[in-house]
Amino acid sequence: MRGAAAGLLLVAVALAVGFGSSFRATAAPAQTADPAALAGGRALFVTGCSTCHGGDGRGIAKRGPSLLDSGAAGADFYLRTGRMPLANPDQQPLRGPAAYNGREIGELVAYVASLGQGPPIPTVGPGNLSAGNSEFQLNCGACHSVVGAGGALSYGDVVPSLQRATRTDVLEAVRVGPGNMPRFSAEVLTPQQLADVATYVQYLHHPEDRGGFGLGHLGPIPEGFVGLVLGLGALLLCVRLVGTRA
Repeated sequence: MRGAAAGLLLVAVALAVGFGSSFRATAAPAQTADPAALAGGRALFVTGCSTCHGGDGRGIAKRGPSLLDSGAAGADFYLRTGRMPLANPDQQPLRGPAAYNGREIGELVAYVASLGQGPPIPTVGPGNLSAGNSEFQLNCGACHSVVGAGGALSYGDVVPSLQRATRTDVLEAVRVGPGNMPRFSAEVLTPQQLADVATYVQYLHHPEDRGGFGLGHLGPIPEGFVGLVLGLGALLLCVRLVGTRA
């Protein structure tokens, strides 16, 4: 009996130690950003962002939304592409020169990411061009056009062209949903599908124009106009050459 009791005691101790180690491994806090980077990011945030987003990043009504769910992906997308900060909170954020250098953007991204539980900057592997074409037409082509030329929405906002969009821009925009663009979670667009879309967008920068001149890849309107002018002009020229005066 004493041997059995001792054995049970050893088993209990082993289970307790194992459970405690497992609990500590699971409950260990995640690595935080460099305190110096956070301090620098907060200083930049107070100066350039708090007027619209508030000092705590919770947003200000009619000026700027909350950034608690923006995460590193949202902050990096808006800052690196020059969409933020805005001179006027009523204007649409459009791509432009970045207002901060690389170090400052890194500090701001770290600080905004520390405000909540937003998405990190996505990283995915290589994609498939054919699959990306299908996914893009299904999920993106209605607004950006199938060639990524962009356009205008009925209420005045501009759908940006994707001709300057980098791979990282595409990955972040899909997960963040900037402006009126919907946010696509991993349940809607899997990481592999996201990689496919990013690959297709990069292809659109220099597509293969098998039919001849690309004409800006703006679709059937300029193509029809050129066809009408050249076709009708050639037809009139032929009539003039073979016709006779009455």
